[in-house]
Amino acid sequence: MASSKQQMHVLAVDDNSVDRAVISRILRSSKHKVTAVDSAQRALDLLGLEPDVNMIITDYWMPDMTGFDLLKRVKESSVLKEIPVVIMSSENVPSRITRCLEEGAEDFLLKPVRPADVSRLCTRMMMR
Repeated sequence: MASSKQQMHVLAVDDNSVDRAVISRILRSSKHKVTAVDSAQRALDLLGLEPDVNMIITDYWMPDMTGFDLLKRVKESSVLKEIPVVIMSSENVPSRITRCLEEGAEDFLLKPVRPADVSRLCTRMMMR
């Protein structure tokens, strides 16, 4: 691909359909490919079938499996561990943020997620 603006494939994980739509719209407006799923388990299922994802953006609080649990599963996987994981939450809890970053999260975004946050993040990911 000769384009200077590389397209990333981002997996967006959020059980809230509105938040999922918001993050998907922000990413698509930056011309990124987005696959959106409503649970961490669906994310893991998809990653098993399609590991060509460049970044995972996941909500922290979800039923059954949290974004933190998803982060740990990705980082424990020899196949998936190189995929950057970004956690989102509407709650600003410093100890939770620190725990996620120590476990290997690339970043922690507070909701509502702003286009500038996502743009900065995508730029950083593409420079890797």
